[in-house]
Amino acid sequence: MEFPVTRMRRLRKNHNIRTILTETKLNPEDFVYPMFVKEGLEDGQKEHIDTMPGQYRYSINDIVEKASKLEEIGLSSVLLFGMPLLKDDKGSMAYNKEGIVQQAVRRLKKETDLVVITDVCMCQYTSHGHCGIIRDDEIINDETLNYLSKIALSHAEAGADIVAPSDMMDGRVGAIRKTLDLNGHYDTIIMSYSAKYSSSFYAPFRDAVCSAPCFGDRKSYQMNPSNTSEALREVKMDIDEGADIVMIKPAMPYLDIIKGVKDEFNMPTAAYQVSGEYSMLMAGINAGYITKESIYESLQSIKRAGADLIITHFAPEFLEGSI
Repeated sequence: MEFPVTRMRRLRKNHNIRTILTETKLNPEDFVYPMFVKEGLEDGQKEHIDTMPGQYRYSINDIVEKASKLEEIGLSSVLLFGMPLLKDDKGSMAYNKEGIVQQAVRRLKKETDLVVITDVCMCQYTSHGHCGIIRDDEIINDETLNYLSKIALSHAEAGADIVAPSDMMDGRVGAIRKTLDLNGHYDTIIMSYSAKYSSSFYAPFRDAVCSAPCFGDRKSYQMNPSNTSEALREVKMDIDEGADIVMIKPAMPYLDIIKGVKDEFNMPTAAYQVSGEYSMLMAGINAGYITKESIYESLQSIKRAGADLIITHFAPEFLEGSI
């Protein structure tokens, strides 16, 4: 039927009607909060991240305290990134049992009921800033898998609920699954950064964890932003290798990929609203060009595209009801 019999504005005429007919609803459990824990920081001396207004690097005690307070208002999950004091060409502190992330995981699992997710990568831990082992200025895929597996195992042994490989090396999900299973960690979940694009939106994060590569770029292992079919192939390979949750990163510039992955595979799907997306919105808000309601709208778009989990630095604002 057409106008005047059909009047779509009937369904929008007041707040209560709009509320009961809302199709996409955001819930506290939808959100994962990325947090940065830095070795050597004194308690109470959190470091502000200049390129990410309102975000900080924390000591272990402070990150547990912050996460606990957020849990009280509804946070369910955190994603941990570590910053070590010492770096080397193999990122050995990434799989050290007394590494900064491993210590933080143990404390969080002891003192909270949060789902603890750990980023499994090498870039924050390597002296060269790349996500793998280097030979003659080339990132060596297969040798890197051994190190990623060691990192994931050390996180699982510390008590991580979910390990999240973000390196984009071929075969890393299968290698990690095999290592976890051989060591009895059958129930440790793998959330793979399955379609991780080589994006300019990562720049603030690289400042946050001091992980910019000292030569070249990451285009030989992160995905070409122009490609869609390649993303579906990457996701399928990760599923076949044993991924339990797949992830698309970044989120807002790749909403079509999120929808395509969810429609094609119907797997638990996460999307990462990355540092550049966060900082871009914050800059607009702080300049008065847009309002804080834009945060909520951005998060809705990610869930509407098909994401079951949204990794976002805006999780506290949502839980506090300030957006």
